Amino acid sequence: MTADTTAQLIEARDWLRQELDACVAFWLEHGMDEENGGVYTCLDRTGQIYSTDKSVWMQGRCAWTFSHLCRLYGEKPEWMAAAKSCLDFLEDHCINREAGDRLYFTVTAEGRPLRQRRYCFSEGFYAIANAEYYGLTGEDAYLERARRAYRMIYDLNNGLIEDPTGLGPKTIPETRSGRALGDPMIFLNIIGIMRRVDPANTEEYNRHAKECTDRIVNEHYRPELGCTLESVNLDGEPELWYTAGRVVNPGHDIECSWFMMDEANFRGDEELHRSAEQIFRLAIEAGWDEEYGGLLYFIDAKGLPTEAYEHDMKLWWPHNEIMIAASKAYRDTGDEYYLDWLLKTMDYCKQHFADPEYGEWYGYLRRDGLPTMPPTKGSTFKGPFHVPRALSMTERVLTELIGD
Repeated sequence: MTADTTAQLIEARDWLRQELDACVAFWLEHGMDEENGGVYTCLDRTGQIYSTDKSVWMQGRCAWTFSHLCRLYGEKPEWMAAAKSCLDFLEDHCINREAGDRLYFTVTAEGRPLRQRRYCFSEGFYAIANAEYYGLTGEDAYLERARRAYRMIYDLNNGLIEDPTGLGPKTIPETRSGRALGDPMIFLNIIGIMRRVDPANTEEYNRHAKECTDRIVNEHYRPELGCTLESVNLDGEPELWYTAGRVVNPGHDIECSWFMMDEANFRGDEELHRSAEQIFRLAIEAGWDEEYGGLLYFIDAKGLPTEAYEHDMKLWWPHNEIMIAASKAYRDTGDEYYLDWLLKTMDYCKQHFADPEYGEWYGYLRRDGLPTMPPTKGSTFKGPFHVPRALSMTERVLTELIGD
């Protein structure tokens, strides 16, 4: 690595640390609910709450984030308290005990249930939150909760149990059924966290991780089409004659790529790593907006019109995933291609997402890079997760590369 490259990495790392400090401070000051517990995430640019309804995803994600920060940088009382507050709120208010302990999707400020959804991402974030907190405290109750949720997700994803909510699939299964990329990719990330804190069950985690990567590589990753598909049929084959069958979410693919890189490194599997690299390359080259910069939200596998109205918006989290994936790929391969994408993406984020005045990042930009009006820092889907995860993980990789 040249002196110029080292200087670039040091400058980038300094900015990442500055942004991480501002982001964490924003959520601790404005998001934590001191009365009811848990975290509010519907915050405007300055941190004012514009809706008191609470995202269950974000209770788990917030608990995981502050536990993750403690693992990386050392335990701080305010971080541990934030994680514990969200975990307690989840346990006391967000579990539907009458529906097999499935978790809700949204609840009120006090924790009264508002909405149940069919997919099991609430359970996934509950699992990683409890697992990460167990890794800090060693308190068995948190691992037991994580294991129960983990097993439920596995059984639901593989059709081993009926969904106790009774909601059923989105489409009439006799007409059309399929498999979503989100299931194996998110479960692969959950596995990585569970396996780290629960080595006694490594064999099971390894087996399930292999199932996930096989599905991703053999079914969703389609190099012959130049993309990774969000959905395939039950035989693992593309269905390209309707819009939903052609959906490509470049940010999702890039997030998937670093989950796969982590798994490949754990296994020592060079072929899997190469597949992950190619998933990254196909996604970023097809999804990057050459006119305005930034990553488009959705594209069509055949270049046809997309159905989602928000397809040409620029959202915060895909750019966070580029940062993580590009930094890990550069670390693992030494290929300047990935460093160029990392620095290019960080420059875009500095110009468009970051807010030096109030801290944290805007969540939603128009295609031209201006924030939607009025600008927000949080929503049902955006909270203390993607931005601090990307800032901390990328900072750690750069520190490893710099060597201090």
